[in-house]
Amino acid sequence: MSMYTLIILLIGVGILGYSLVYTLFVAKERKSVKGDIDAELPDNVQKHAYIRNPIFLTYVIFFGIVLVMIIYFALTWNW
Repeated sequence: MSMYTLIILLIGVGILGYSLVYTLFVAKERKSVKGDIDAELPDNVQKHAYIRNPIFLTYVIFFGIVLVMIIYFALTWNW
């Protein structure tokens, strides 16, 4: 396995691990809310609605990784 592949693999595993821990933390925090009534959003989420949105974060991270891969392959391509 090349060093580049190993680095990408470790970054992916790190992101997955962080996402799992963060999801479990948020789920545990939200268990206190019961019923059909929506709870008020935390102040940090209200102030940074786009930065705290996991869908937007996923798109940004994906396109960042794709951009890094394109640059890497463009620089290492032997013409």
